[in-house]
Amino acid sequence: MTRALLDAASTAGLDTPAVVVDLDRVDARIAAMAAVMREHGVALRPHAKTHKSLEFARRQLAAGAVGLTVATIGEAEVFADDGVRDLFIAYPVIAAGPKAGRLRRLAERCTLSVGADSVVGLEALAAALGGGGGAGVAAASVVIEVDVGGARTGVPPSVAGALARRAVDLGLPVRGVFTHGGHGYVGRAERLSAAEDEVTGLTAAAESLRGAGIDAPLVSAGSTPTAELSAHGSITEERPGTYIFGDRQQAFLAGHALDDTALLVASSVVSHGSGSGFVVDAGAKILANDVAPYLPGHGTVVGYPDAVITRVNDHHGIVGMPATSARPAIGAIVWIAPNHVCPVVNLVDEYVVALDGRIVDRWPVDARGRNG
Repeated sequence: MTRALLDAASTAGLDTPAVVVDLDRVDARIAAMAAVMREHGVALRPHAKTHKSLEFARRQLAAGAVGLTVATIGEAEVFADDGVRDLFIAYPVIAAGPKAGRLRRLAERCTLSVGADSVVGLEALAAALGGGGGAGVAAASVVIEVDVGGARTGVPPSVAGALARRAVDLGLPVRGVFTHGGHGYVGRAERLSAAEDEVTGLTAAAESLRGAGIDAPLVSAGSTPTAELSAHGSITEERPGTYIFGDRQQAFLAGHALDDTALLVASSVVSHGSGSGFVVDAGAKILANDVAPYLPGHGTVVGYPDAVITRVNDHHGIVGMPATSARPAIGAIVWIAPNHVCPVVNLVDEYVVALDGRIVDRWPVDARGRNG
């Protein structure tokens, strides 16, 4: 089981609940993923929706990332303001209303790619970027999203070419195709099959583009559980996000211990409640509500292997444990490994940054709340 990220003296000085990151572990994770992608000859474009942080993005880019993936125009604006010049909004953006002007201004100051999976989306992008009927749209490129089994957004690989042809007719340059192997989160076996689904589906989608007379230099897969497994064949780029910190879910899917997790939530025991467990001050408003069918509860508590966070209210985390197990004292600070780290980060204003067991800095979550 992973250890606490701070020594006793630093822990005692925390104002809980707090999100704490170990910088050595973060840097090791960044370096490891970068090395894997270099070995496979695949570009790495990390998904910044996990950390939403300029400081962490700088570290990823310094380690060799070709640019950043983001989920929203708002996230892209934050990173463009910091000088990131190559951004991919891996989402089927409908550039209507205020988003149209924001997207156009963004495209004027960085190399921008935008996801699309519908004619309606393409027409909105063309109108926002100044084309509308095929005239002079060159400020942003389109990447066609395909569904390879995740059953979320994206078109079937076989029709990607027809959609790309419509984009070209509207004056929108097409870079290639992308997908998210989200069904790799279902379980360990599904992680393996989802990675192959990404390769097979994206290969077919790229062929569909070529059949429509459109080159597809970008063939982009994206998911932390599948990234190392799908980085072969036709794949030219991977877009993992959660790898930078790890979490309880990722450790389970990869069959790893939580020992190198780089982010934990420090929380105080506020009550022993009415049962044999205890209650902490980390509830849904810091741990989020994410659960997985293969993991009990909402997180695990370092040093208490029998403890499970069975329920979260807004500011209460209810921890169950056997009556025979010793529970921490009221007022004690415990460390929680959350199920899914991405929503946790978006619920706090700052990271407490640790190195060698001591607090060395506090970094803002710069793109927190930039959800549109």
